[in-house]
Amino acid sequence: MLWSETFIPTLRQVPQEAESKSHQLMLRAGLIRMLISGVYVYLPLGLKVLDNIEKIIRQEMESIGAQELLLSAIQPLELWQKTGRDKDMGEVMIRFTDRRGRKLCLGPTHEEVITNLIKTNISSYRQLPLVLYQIQTKFRDELRPRFGIVRACEFIMKDAYSFDCDEEGLEKNYKKMYEAYQRIFKRCGLEFFCLEADPGVMGGDVSHEFMAPAESGEDEIFTCYKCKYASLPKEGENLEICPYCKGKIKRLNSIELGHIFKLKTKYTQALDAKYLDKDGKVKYAIMGCYGIGVSRLIAAIIEQNYDSDGIIWPKEISPYKVIIIPLDIQDELIKKLAFDIYKKLVSLNIDVLLDDRDEPAGVKFKDADLIGIYLQVIIGKESLKKGIVELKVRMDKTKLKLKKSNLVSHIRKLI
Repeated sequence: MLWSETFIPTLRQVPQEAESKSHQLMLRAGLIRMLISGVYVYLPLGLKVLDNIEKIIRQEMESIGAQELLLSAIQPLELWQKTGRDKDMGEVMIRFTDRRGRKLCLGPTHEEVITNLIKTNISSYRQLPLVLYQIQTKFRDELRPRFGIVRACEFIMKDAYSFDCDEEGLEKNYKKMYEAYQRIFKRCGLEFFCLEADPGVMGGDVSHEFMAPAESGEDEIFTCYKCKYASLPKEGENLEICPYCKGKIKRLNSIELGHIFKLKTKYTQALDAKYLDKDGKVKYAIMGCYGIGVSRLIAAIIEQNYDSDGIIWPKEISPYKVIIIPLDIQDELIKKLAFDIYKKLVSLNIDVLLDDRDEPAGVKFKDADLIGIYLQVIIGKESLKKGIVELKVRMDKTKLKLKKSNLVSHIRKLI
């Protein structure tokens, strides 16, 4: 993509409404814009980051046999009344009545809908186990939206649901999902902790949260880096020494990345989702659910990967893998080489952005560092006279002086 043909409205000043570092940088780097409080528009760079995260999630879900579907955002309130969660959700749930008089809501989550689907389509143990997932927009009427997309009224979630014949099957799927989540967050370049948590209004008796340390995080956790112990603080509790390894405990702000639950029969019993086992007995399907805040992962990644110049995207998340920076686009030799490199990278299916703007070098450098693309190819007049092109790795600011003939092969190795 050519910079002149895309929409990347970078900002020099920090917007007044930005509360956290990730919120500031997402606005400044042209990833998002606020429509109203708690509702955001994703611009081209932000959408590319979102797509890269979703790609990782899909790969890891498919690796454990989960199948993707897409459930409706509009849900009948009747399903929620059967589980009693219409009262649990309270005013957070966005409800309305359509012109036919049907009472509906915009889905804040999808346990009721997926269970109803299973109820009407699964009848035998031969059809189980089954793991289904979706990546979809959720809606919650948050009283105090905060930190940009971290706590928003409209957000994107990956929610998966497992259905098994027995608790042994649930345990297997729960373990698979637990391990898949660890792989997802590692591939996203995140430091994270996993801890036992309160299932809350979701229900069930076992749940685990995945938490990422972040300065602007709304949750506090106790952590020990020596043994990776983590827990939520209890009221009045102030741990200083880890009970397992005697290491020093730190109290950190954190962002919740994901939450997994052993729901068992809470929803299948309430919604009458039954099957016949191998002995012909009627039983309720055993259920688990597994959520990831897809859009808030962007904020968490930025909170852990930035410097004074801007965002530092991990390799797999970077909206483009390479940005080419010709320092003087009016110089014919520089321009020709820039486009030659661009065409070669495109032919190799490497996602590349060419900054073809007629702007001063300082502007291009500032924008490149701000948007945080993984590799920068810098083409200047003096180095080009020697047949040299500079390659900068944004993450650690390593700079390599390479012969122009070796550049593309070196980029391929790094990517």
